[in-house]
Amino acid sequence: MRNIEDETLDPEDWETSRAFAHRMVDEAIDHLAQIRARPVWQPMPGEVRAGFKTGLPADPTSLDQVYNEYRDTVRAFAMGNIHPRFWGWYMGSSNFTGALGDFLAAVEGSNLGGGNTGAAQVEQQVVDWLKEIAGFPESASGTLTSGGSMANLVAHTVIRNLAAGYDVRREGIAALKTPLRFYASDQVHSCHQKALETLGLGARALLEVPSDDRQRMRLDLLEAAIATDRAKGLQPACVIGTAGTTNTGATDDLSAIADLCEREGLWFHVDGCIGGVLRLAPEHAHLVAGMERAGSVAIDPHKWLHAPFEAGAVLIKDPEAHFATFEMHGPYLQLQERGLIAGKFLADYGLELSRGFRALKIWMALKEQGARKFGRLIAQNIAQAQHMAAQVEAHPLLELVAPVELNIVCFRHVASDEDAARALNTEIMLRLQERGLAVPSDTTVQGRHGLRCAINNHRTTFADIDAFLGDVLRIAEEILADPTA
Repeated sequence: MRNIEDETLDPEDWETSRAFAHRMVDEAIDHLAQIRARPVWQPMPGEVRAGFKTGLPADPTSLDQVYNEYRDTVRAFAMGNIHPRFWGWYMGSSNFTGALGDFLAAVEGSNLGGGNTGAAQVEQQVVDWLKEIAGFPESASGTLTSGGSMANLVAHTVIRNLAAGYDVRREGIAALKTPLRFYASDQVHSCHQKALETLGLGARALLEVPSDDRQRMRLDLLEAAIATDRAKGLQPACVIGTAGTTNTGATDDLSAIADLCEREGLWFHVDGCIGGVLRLAPEHAHLVAGMERAGSVAIDPHKWLHAPFEAGAVLIKDPEAHFATFEMHGPYLQLQERGLIAGKFLADYGLELSRGFRALKIWMALKEQGARKFGRLIAQNIAQAQHMAAQVEAHPLLELVAPVELNIVCFRHVASDEDAARALNTEIMLRLQERGLAVPSDTTVQGRHGLRCAINNHRTTFADIDAFLGDVLRIAEEILADPTA
């Protein structure tokens, strides 16, 4: 006779849980509605940090107490990227409908490995929408990923297996007789090197071609590098064009790269994690002309589609090659023509078998707001960047560090020399962050260090831009008057 009582993680009283959930939603809405009243970011005190050093909890704690601890020690010290004056690195600013989508996806609890489910249909529709945005044909395949790093890894895996000319899955890269070469601008995101290292090709497989004064890949040097590598016995495999570099927002000449790849017989991949959805803004679509000619493109919906983290995607024009790169089924996962796992198996297009229902937050927000709204928000951010750049150029104490091509502004407060400029602008950045006024990041462009604002935020206003520049000047004056203050 058994002596174990049945247990579950479900609440004992659903009505009490309902009331508590309503409280959390109400407070979450307050958190968003009152966002301008709070600092963008604030440092975590030592006593709060120490609270995270406790051991594994063996006994239960009331949900009310757990939630209060989250609110006071976690949410209070969030990154702040949903704040209208957060422009550091390159983040999305999320959206409330997407957050609801994540909640509903978690409640449903579906594993999106694949199957005959509504969730699988939603993901396929989102992929189809992204193909439409990127100008890819209906016949192309695609998959959602955790972000751009994984999206680019998936694409490079397909490219490697095709370029190798033999069954890499069976024989491994040890059978590769001729080293493969991938080409990109020296402004390319670091995830590409990581991907090639992960694929066993090594960092040397990526040749970074120098960029011009606008931080765009120099095509004359690219063509020369390809010829040199062939003469050395290497095998050129792929050119990576960037639609919006992370450092300055520069976009390579994608049409010219497409032409070159056609002449040279190379795969053309576009890192569109920033600019992959730029075609939604018709007045700026020309910046990514040629993207539709690529063999693959990586896109980050958690950037300019403002999906809550995490949400990336990769599109591949050769669906057979895509499928052949990842398809695998153990005896425990046999596909059927009927039943739950009938139909397309989504896990056959990437590395993950267990996959969250990340498509729902994208699907809901696009349906609610419409693609044109997202296009207008993209244009708004670009206009705000141009406004910031004009304000910088008009002020005698400020200067641009790089041309503003898209929605990233790299600038600095002038100083007596480069070392002084680095010290001054770094301190300006840190004080802005620590006082919760704004979050820019910093960067170095062609040897010149400065502040960097990636304006990828649907909550940002032109007034935020003006106030921020005022804070920069005020803090600079404060530092110059007393550097130790």
